[in-house]
Amino acid sequence: MVADNAADSTKEKSESTDVLTSTRTVVKTALEKLGYPDEVFELLKDPMRMMTVRIPVRMDDGSIKIFTGYRAQHNDAVGPTKGGVRFHPNVTEKEVKALSIWMSLKAGIVDLPYGGGKGGIICDPREMSFRELEGLSRGYVRAISQIVGPNKDIPAPDVFTNSQIMAWMMDEYSRIDEFNNPGFITGKPIVLGGSHGRESATAKGVTICINEAAKKKGIDVKGARVVVQGFGNAGSFLAKFLHDAGAKIVGISDAYGALHEPDGLDIDYLLDRRDSFGTVTKLFNNTIANQDLLELDCDILVPAAVENQITKQNAHDIKASIVVEAANGPTTLEATKILSERGILLVPDVLASSGGVTVSYFEWVQNNQGFYWTAEEIDEKLHEIIIKSFNNIYNTAETRRIDMRLAAYMAGVRKMAEAARFRGWV
Repeated sequence: MVADNAADSTKEKSESTDVLTSTRTVVKTALEKLGYPDEVFELLKDPMRMMTVRIPVRMDDGSIKIFTGYRAQHNDAVGPTKGGVRFHPNVTEKEVKALSIWMSLKAGIVDLPYGGGKGGIICDPREMSFRELEGLSRGYVRAISQIVGPNKDIPAPDVFTNSQIMAWMMDEYSRIDEFNNPGFITGKPIVLGGSHGRESATAKGVTICINEAAKKKGIDVKGARVVVQGFGNAGSFLAKFLHDAGAKIVGISDAYGALHEPDGLDIDYLLDRRDSFGTVTKLFNNTIANQDLLELDCDILVPAAVENQITKQNAHDIKASIVVEAANGPTTLEATKILSERGILLVPDVLASSGGVTVSYFEWVQNNQGFYWTAEEIDEKLHEIIIKSFNNIYNTAETRRIDMRLAAYMAGVRKMAEAARFRGWV
């Protein structure tokens, strides 16, 4: 009997933290709330296309190493699919599928003419040379070239990928296409058709959501105590933006530990000393565990690292008044329910981190029209879209008496469902 209970507990935990299963669960509930029939869920619960590729790369020692990569295209009823490519040792097919669905939802939330896409390669770029990374980047584009393009599927940066990798990928695609094609990919360097504000766009979108959430809760961001879990691209920019706005960043973390200072950390000092992968805590002796960081006394908590950080095991110990998800899937469904019941305002990932795809859309538009906007124009357009989307979702949640995650999924899924219905797919 004990063994059976243990097995059930393990199964329950597995299901609660499986990002694809939990994503499907909320999509199904959102469609039911909107009154769509079951066949719409059957269409949207998985990507329409999923490609697995094998990429041979000659390593610096002369050996040939074969890497596995994926590209998922969730749904193109609204328009071409769009989404990042991550280089990470823990990339899985299931994760890539879930992330492609999230990208569809983000595009729907901010009303972009896109469906969701996502790619990934199983590798550890921290152990690869510059030349090896270039070979892998170009090999991936050659492998997926038949299913991507500026009007098919548009890649972008993601975990452990950056503007240099996007530049290699664009160059390889342009060679295959025999035509200079900057609109094939976003997140490029400015000199190759990139957009102002793209590098910090995700963090800027999160910051806008934090400001709006703070207004709803009657909290002044200036002087607010903020914890940022994760000090990579999004987390570091976010900490800098909030620090400059007068907030006290009382805790930050990276893959090796966390730092806590009740009077506020010196963010500029930390930024100056972090390495290219966002690591800085190794320089300090008085670190705390990531789990302890999440449970610090603060006003605003921003999980900006990896998924499944706030679970039913620790949701009761979260002391923040506001949780804004900068990472993908950092809060399980059980934890979402607990936080909501405790009166904690949770701003979900599909809304909070939609700044990246929004500015990627701006970059794509600029590439297509050959006319480029200033940094100030990009910032103004981003603020307008994110604030409008936040208020739409917040008002839906209040009116329907549901949490903001479900409200966001309802907003995100509606456009896809309607496009599919008008096309005659369902």
